[in-house]
Amino acid sequence: NLLRCFTCDRLCGGCTAPAPPPRQGIALQPVMPSCEPVPPAPCLPTKTFRSYLPRCHRTYSCVHCRAHLAKHDELISKSFQGSHGRAYLFNSVVNVGCGPAEQRLLLTGLHSVADIFCESCKTTLGWKYEQAFETSQKYKEGKYIIEMSHMVKDNGWDG
Repeated sequence: NLLRCFTCDRLCGGCTAPAPPPRQGIALQPVMPSCEPVPPAPCLPTKTFRSYLPRCHRTYSCVHCRAHLAKHDELISKSFQGSHGRAYLFNSVVNVGCGPAEQRLLLTGLHSVADIFCESCKTTLGWKYEQAFETSQKYKEGKYIIEMSHMVKDNGWDG
């Protein structure tokens, strides 16, 4: 890693050069008193979430880490049952990962579903409907269930 050295005023990785003579009329103090190599900064993510939803939209976020999950406009139904209580059905979501698909016998019949989890805090939020085996349930395919206990409302909600 090359850094600008304030002692020798050039790019270096750690020099032992003597300081140059001060310029006439200007007294410069070096920012770094010696030209020691600076240890690399720890590898930190540049942002917390992969996607941010626009602030002008009412949104749902992860209650555990506040990662954005879905816009209110993507809400299809509030009348769903998750594994641990009430849940909402969404057209699309952001900042979630998907586990492997498996067949489950749910209240509305046999479905192939994949658990979804928050990409930021890894909390299981609900599931994605991969396939519905009954004709009346086909509308759920490709849609997402998020349990209410894992969501909080953000941005522009009244009350």
